[in-house]
Parts: sequence; C-alpha cells; structure tokens
Amino acid sequence: MRVDLHNHTVRCNHATGTIDEYIQKAISLGIDIYGFSEHAPMDFDPKYRLGFEQMDAYTNDVYQAKERYKKEITILLGYEVDYLAGHMDSRVLDAKVDYLIGSVHFVDKWGFDNPEFIGEYENRDINEIWQAYFDAIEAMAKSKHFDIVGHLDLIKVFKFMPSKDIRLLAKKALKAIKESNMVLEINVAGLRKPVKELYPSLPLLQEAYALDIPITFGSDAHAVEQVGFGYENALAMAKEVGYSKAVTFNNRQREFISF
Repeated sequence: MRVDLHNHTVRCNHATGTIDEYIQKAISLGIDIYGFSEHAPMDFDPKYRLGFEQMDAYTNDVYQAKERYKKEITILLGYEVDYLAGHMDSRVLDAKVDYLIGSVHFVDKWGFDNPEFIGEYENRDINEIWQAYFDAIEAMAKSKHFDIVGHLDLIKVFKFMPSKDIRLLAKKALKAIKESNMVLEINVAGLRKPVKELYPSLPLLQEAYALDIPITFGSDAHAVEQVGFGYENALAMAKEVGYSKAVTFNNRQREFISF
C-alpha cells in the first residue's frame, strides 16, 4: 500500500489547486491513503498559514472530500504545526484530527527556510544554526504534542552545510523522537529545493532505523503536480535502510502498512 500524509491546500496562502485536484492526482498514482496536513494557525507569521477562523471550513472541506471519494481512496485530516514556544494554541493541539505533524521552520523566530530571509545565513555560524535547529526538534519531540516529525533536516534546504557530523548534531533529537514514540516522515520536498535531497538524508534515516523509529511518507505538495513526486526515490531509500512498513493514522492512533 502507498501512503502520503503531508500535503497542503490553498488555505495556507502559498499553494495552488483544489482539494479535488489533489485527490484525483493521488488516485491516478495509486495512492491508497492520502492526508491533508495544512499549516496550522498560529499567532506568528500568519501570512503562510490558515487562520483560526478557517479551521472549521478546512475540516469540513476534508470531511466532505473524504465522503465523496470513500470508494476510491482513504482521506485523512491533519495539521502541520510549527513548534515555536509560546505561540502554539490548544485549538490546534487538541483538535480532532487523525494526526499532527510537528515541524520546525524557525530558529529564534528566523524563518530559515524562507527564501525571503536567506541573507541571514551570512550573519550566523552554520554549525550553531544546525545545532539550534536540532535542539528545537528535540524540544518539539519532548513536548509530546505531535505524531509525526516533519522534514527532520529541513535546515539543509539551501545547502548551507555544517562542518560537524550531522549524525552527532541530531543525536539527542533522534533519541527524543524515539522516546516520544513519534514517527519520522520521508519527505520528498527537498528534491525540489536547492539541496536536491530527501528529508532526512540517508545517514540520518540509518540512525533512525537503528533506533527502531517508524516512518511514513509525505509529498509536502503545495501544487497538484507535486503529489507523488519523488515517491520512488523515497521508497528506494527506505528499503535500502531496511524498512518494509510505513505508518498511517486514524484518530491519532497509528497503524502499520507494508510497502
């Protein structure tokens, strides 16, 4: 079976295409379980996420699509939540969804993966940025609010790479992910970015496998043509490392499927 749990809608203000177009593309690719995980509302950086007043409409959109396509594909409801201390909201964390993806897009409120702010890399020590990022991933995992870790090594997006061993930089974060019983996504969006690499990298996925951290898959689609993009690359890497099962969710409860 094929699962794809990380996908967006126009409600995030930086995506294109209708929910039906995304689902129809997923069906055409033979995806069995398809999840919408819109950027959750937050009182910070509202430009790139839906508003609190849109939560009900988003939920209704997905539930109606779930019913329309129930004979062809399983549709799930989720959120991608930015882990940012002091800015997360119980309306999101306690929402009735199938899963929550916990992601880090900010280091000290700097949107490091946004091309608008790429110049800030010139003002920072790259090793320190990477460590601060993985410290935030560790804190996110320890919060126990989330089911899935979004794009584990997103900090590599613009290819500003550290001189230190990435596996050591991420060691505590991976341990926290394991201890919090979280699932790690293999996210293909990196193939579309300057780094041209899956999230996570092969060495980090090998570390996750050694810790018996389960995986799932995500297109991180913000456009219809991105649905399913790079899936074969992600599947091949997962199999190379030793994985044979992926996780899906139902009402925050995880289920394993073979691939």
